[in-house]
Amino acid sequence: MKIAVVGTGYVGLVTGVVFADLGNEALCVDIDAAKVDAINKGQSPIYEPGLDDLLQRNLEEGRLRATTDLAHAVRESEVVFICVGTPPTDTGEPDLKYVDAVAAEIGRALNGYKIVVNKSTVPVGTGDRVRRIIEQHRTEPHEFDVVSNPEFLREGSAIHDTLNPDRIVIGADNPRAAMKIVELYAPLERPMLITNLATAEIIKYASNTFLALKISYINAIADLCERTGADVVQVAKAMGYDQRIGHAFLQAGLGFGGSCFPKDVQAFAHTVQRYQLDPTLFQTILDINHARAGQFVAQIRNRLGELQGKTVGLLGLAFKPNTDDIREARALEIIRLLLDAGATVKAYDPVAMPRVQSLFPQVHYCRNAYEVAENADALALITEWNEFRQLNFERIRQTMRQPNLFDGRNLYDPQRMRKLGFYYYGVGRAADPSEFKTVL
Repeated sequence: MKIAVVGTGYVGLVTGVVFADLGNEALCVDIDAAKVDAINKGQSPIYEPGLDDLLQRNLEEGRLRATTDLAHAVRESEVVFICVGTPPTDTGEPDLKYVDAVAAEIGRALNGYKIVVNKSTVPVGTGDRVRRIIEQHRTEPHEFDVVSNPEFLREGSAIHDTLNPDRIVIGADNPRAAMKIVELYAPLERPMLITNLATAEIIKYASNTFLALKISYINAIADLCERTGADVVQVAKAMGYDQRIGHAFLQAGLGFGGSCFPKDVQAFAHTVQRYQLDPTLFQTILDINHARAGQFVAQIRNRLGELQGKTVGLLGLAFKPNTDDIREARALEIIRLLLDAGATVKAYDPVAMPRVQSLFPQVHYCRNAYEVAENADALALITEWNEFRQLNFERIRQTMRQPNLFDGRNLYDPQRMRKLGFYYYGVGRAADPSEFKTVL
């Protein structure tokens, strides 16, 4: 099948590469000529495990190429995927200007029946909006259908998630279009759910908002655990054995970041409000999450006292492991708070340092975790990269000015860290088992 994928970010490029690898002819479209040139040379503009190899193979076998010519891509394709960004506006609502622009260009380029697939995360009603825009701009009365096909991939495991999705959601009001997309996904042999447009659009936001809810919920429980001497890791473990709850997304810590959860919850709140419903639940999810970085820095301040003249080392900067994405990364807010308090900040991340350096040039960027720890008054784990799991903490303690360890992802065993001589703080885990209050 011939497909066009408009937008070469995480969703678009992975979508194009995977469909090409399944035997389709894929044209990836982007307005950034430098990005298009890099893709055609086999250089991925994003960091994603496994992507480079797939990109190179499908370029060599002639199933994939990139272009800046959207009209040409539309004319050459049977199915056109819209995978452009929908960043939040100042009010938090998704900005659909890129979706609108692509829809208008598709309308002008129509030269026969096309299936236009919204894969960008968009509010309910966007499919109808895209249909109207295409109708307004088409110069000939060619038929087309609009389909909603939300993505559920996770950065850092996007290739695996695209090839092994839990489910494939296809929202279409015309069975002809739905069956064509079913045919496209058939080689994956995964469960498919066919709905109408509105249902598919809500599924995406409802899913992400529920996952964000679980994260904020367990972080709210973590705050109670810290006050009482309970251990949120054990609380979450026991909760997760209940099949109605499950273990996924019950890891207390610094909260969620990235390009999806923060903006999707905010967008969903606006959608709910637009239909005269109460958005309080969704706003509370965000409020709890926004507070995490400040509470974490407050713990560092409580231990070190005045931060002026103190050195704090950060392990990890990306919003999650296996990506260089720093959008809504907790590290950014933590760095800002530490610098505002007069602290010297050192940091190391395997791939995300160049992105952060452009925002915070005053941070001291290091070659590894051990260099971060040298002469530091506190060491804080921000992103749980695998290389941080088995560090030599005896070596780290000997090089630190003060052996204070703040574990923002509850990666380490508190008892072991204390036996090694560290003051250890984990989110939702009492700093010292003897330090807790009982409220009668």
